[in-house]
Amino acid sequence: MRTLILLWALWVPVAAFAQAPAPQAPQSPAPHPLPYLSKDKNLGVVNCANSLCHGSVTAWKDSNVLQTEYVTWSRVDKHANRAYQILLNERSQRIAKNLGLKEPAHEAKICVDCHGYAPPVEVRGERFKVSDGVSCEACHGPAERWIKSHTAPGATHAENVANGLYPTDDPVAQARLCLSCHFGNKDKFVNHRIMGAGHPRITFELETFTQTQPPHFVIDEDWQKRKRQWDPVRVWAIGQALAAAEILDVLLDPKRSKDGLFPELVVFDCHSCHHSMQDVRWTPRLGIGPGRIRLNDANLLMLKQIVRRTLPGDEKSYNELVSSLHKAVAGDGGDALEAARKLRAGLDVVMTKLSTRDFSNDDLRAILAGLIEDGLAGQYSDYAGAEQATMAMSSVMNFLAKRGELRTVGDANKALTRVYDTVKDDEKYKPQAFQAALADLRKTVSR
Repeated sequence: MRTLILLWALWVPVAAFAQAPAPQAPQSPAPHPLPYLSKDKNLGVVNCANSLCHGSVTAWKDSNVLQTEYVTWSRVDKHANRAYQILLNERSQRIAKNLGLKEPAHEAKICVDCHGYAPPVEVRGERFKVSDGVSCEACHGPAERWIKSHTAPGATHAENVANGLYPTDDPVAQARLCLSCHFGNKDKFVNHRIMGAGHPRITFELETFTQTQPPHFVIDEDWQKRKRQWDPVRVWAIGQALAAAEILDVLLDPKRSKDGLFPELVVFDCHSCHHSMQDVRWTPRLGIGPGRIRLNDANLLMLKQIVRRTLPGDEKSYNELVSSLHKAVAGDGGDALEAARKLRAGLDVVMTKLSTRDFSNDDLRAILAGLIEDGLAGQYSDYAGAEQATMAMSSVMNFLAKRGELRTVGDANKALTRVYDTVKDDEKYKPQAFQAALADLRKTVSR
């Protein structure tokens, strides 16, 4: 079973969404520059691979880190050179050709920016290789200033971060880092043209993908003493908030919000268009008429649960803003940019509060119940929403189980598997089957 949670007892001013200021250029709560933006020099994977560093085949005794990190990354982590090597296959080369790129995929910036780590040439050391893929420094930051100091006796994590180590233990910073490739940002972005050329649909949920990532660290008492208390539900909630914020940033960015005559279609629900003409999928859920391209609101639906539980005074304002955004984007009146700005400003407040928020058992149970009830009410008629809700429920249930708060773990796992079965193929998704599986899950977790 997987882990994740999305609840709060967190207080935010009731005006978070109703009266929040609308910044011209929203700033991230995490000021630390992403690794590819740093001016420090990248030294290359080889500097971490020694068996006396992080290249040991077995974990060291009496060490507060495993020392096997390089071996784990190089052997089983898809971020390693496999991420780069996939650019050499026939499909990738065809995508590059379809896009009219001058270079092959493995040399094109638009591809290597996420399938590898390609900082500016002037900050690449002699032993740095782009072909290593999403390498150590892609996540932990250029090592020029911290590679020696981080092994010094008495060195602290705070000192290492001050020397340029990227704070992956900070859930907001982690979300910014992971989503920079797994969704995109103003610097690198998988737009609809790239998908139209043959790139797979982007699907991502931060906590779920963190749990399925081959771990090269252990979050134990020592780790949390040196860094911070780790809460997987906090990771999930922040990931949802930042993903929603990135979608709104696309809408608000005049350079990314349209593509020729059309808007940037990547922020809309794929299956609004990509389905059989005989398969009529419209539902009145969003309050907009049929034949309209629907905004992908999967992350906004997850945030609804967060606001409902933690900011009950803001729930009505949040829901009204989301509804106004949907209607304005569909052309049913209203100012879409104004609704997006208000929503975006509220998300900044939410992420700041979430960065230090701990979640109670009551929070978890309420969020799980809310996800199930919204699903049974038809809120996840679109595949993307059902996909995100399934991963969220899995995470919350896992965390409840770890806390000893889920009585029938075996039965719950079986019921959850049936829910997963309904979303394993987006082309065959049937809302009715999803709801039936949810009904069974509700019976199991409510025992």
